[in-house]
Amino acid sequence: MKSLKEFKPLLKLIKEDKFRLTIATICLLIGSLTSIATGYLNGAAVESITNNNIKMALLYLFIYFIISIIFGGIIEIIANKTLQKIESKLSRKLGYFTYLKTLNLPAKAFEEKSSGEIINRITNDADTLSFVFGRLVNIISSVITSAVIFVYVICNSFIVGIEILIFLIILFIIIRIYNPKLKKAHEGRKKGQDKLTSLVNESVRGIREIKTLGIKNNLLENAKEYVKMIFKASEDELNISKQFRIITTSLKILLEVGVFSTCAILLYYDKTTLTFFIAMTYYVYRYMWLIENINDFSENYQKLVVSISRVNEILENRLYKDVKYGTVELKNTKGIIEFKNVSFGYPNEETTLNDFNLKIEPNKKIAIVGKSGQGKTTLFNLITRIFDVNEGEILLDGINIKDLDEKSLSKHISIIRQEPFIFNRTIKENFELIDENITLNQIRKYTKMAYLDDYIMSLPEKYDNLLGEGGVNLSGGQKQRLSIARTLAKQSKVILFDEATSALDNNSQEYIKKTIDNLVKDHTIIIVAHRLSTIMDADIIHVVDQGKIIASGNHKELMKNCKIYQNLYETESLNS
Repeated sequence: MKSLKEFKPLLKLIKEDKFRLTIATICLLIGSLTSIATGYLNGAAVESITNNNIKMALLYLFIYFIISIIFGGIIEIIANKTLQKIESKLSRKLGYFTYLKTLNLPAKAFEEKSSGEIINRITNDADTLSFVFGRLVNIISSVITSAVIFVYVICNSFIVGIEILIFLIILFIIIRIYNPKLKKAHEGRKKGQDKLTSLVNESVRGIREIKTLGIKNNLLENAKEYVKMIFKASEDELNISKQFRIITTSLKILLEVGVFSTCAILLYYDKTTLTFFIAMTYYVYRYMWLIENINDFSENYQKLVVSISRVNEILENRLYKDVKYGTVELKNTKGIIEFKNVSFGYPNEETTLNDFNLKIEPNKKIAIVGKSGQGKTTLFNLITRIFDVNEGEILLDGINIKDLDEKSLSKHISIIRQEPFIFNRTIKENFELIDENITLNQIRKYTKMAYLDDYIMSLPEKYDNLLGEGGVNLSGGQKQRLSIARTLAKQSKVILFDEATSALDNNSQEYIKKTIDNLVKDHTIIIVAHRLSTIMDADIIHVVDQGKIIASGNHKELMKNCKIYQNLYETESLNS
């Protein structure tokens, strides 16, 4: 019963098809129930022939023909087609909503779960569930039909009825024994598939590093281990399934032989009619078909339960809660950022920020520096709500960012990372993700501001040039400038630069600095940097240590008054 509850969320997704599903179910049930008459009609026809009543025999056969055509043919085909359409729609919805819920997961989820596991839940697991209702409807109609037949059998022969009941009880016990084994084996196979998908995903994204680091053979060894893991679990699954099939097939043969033998003996001693005997030659196969259906469903049910549990962990927020946004819509902003008594620590780590306070005004180049691990990047993670503060609040124009709706937060605050993510699309399509109605002239306006237009126009396909996985066709500096141009297309007021120039050559760094200088007059610019040479001209530099601001000023002031800043500068000069 507990596992059946897992299917409850699916009912919400077929709400608009509930009527069609109900009609299809009723049609299949009627078709299944009317097929009961076919056994009796064939038996009655044979008995009529033995009694030399050919007219009644033909009448029984004609009724049998009509029932088979209308209910066993036309209605059943239409009902099954309807179910297939509902299942196809369900598959698309499941995949979409699982993907949607994944995008709403907190950052913690992607740190604790592998990319392969998340991808498989969205694709494979969601697709596995698409045919669940067709199977459920067929098995339910089969069970109900078999129950009605059982009543008919009991009324005609108590002995045959008890015989069938014993076989069904034995089948139920076998299923109870084998189901947990099948489920465990399937879970093992899913884990192996998750690991292999993660490895493939990483390999595609990091193919250049794989070639330059010479680690291809190591990764192939990892792949072999995961394939062995999948093979072992699949082999266990097949062995358990094979044992299950052998036992249930033997049970079917015993049921067939037992019922036919009992009916023959009863007929010989005039304890039953020829009609019942002939009907049972049909009905026993109905039970054998039921056993076969139960076998198939039992095996697939365990796969379905594993898949629905994995999907429901995302859909029902069982592992992680969605990021909650407020309802305040902010159309225009001045770009004033303020940290008020903020404390924060990453999960299972010590506190990074302690009672942190800072107010940042717009139209100035603001830099934040400090030793590694002092919370510089953490500030950006909190401003963008990748993580939420443990205590205190962060304000944008006096409004707590937790109170802003998702659109307002994402529109007004953007971040340029050291390794910006570039989508495997054309340059133009990367901008169309920001604004589907953006024109080429607008795109060129932003790339010119980021000093990238000349380079793009030199490409064979210009703005229709495909950038490759993660933007592999661009240099580090070009990625940074493309990321800046995309941000400009967003028209964000607050732009955060997280180590945006630390890995760039001097030429690229100069381009980025010029772009930033042009942005200052209209934006709130905050730069986190390790290389002090990139922020020496900042209007205000804040020095972070032990999770707090310990000094603020321009470069000259800090060189005079802040020992930590002096040490950072001297260390960089020596390294240079």
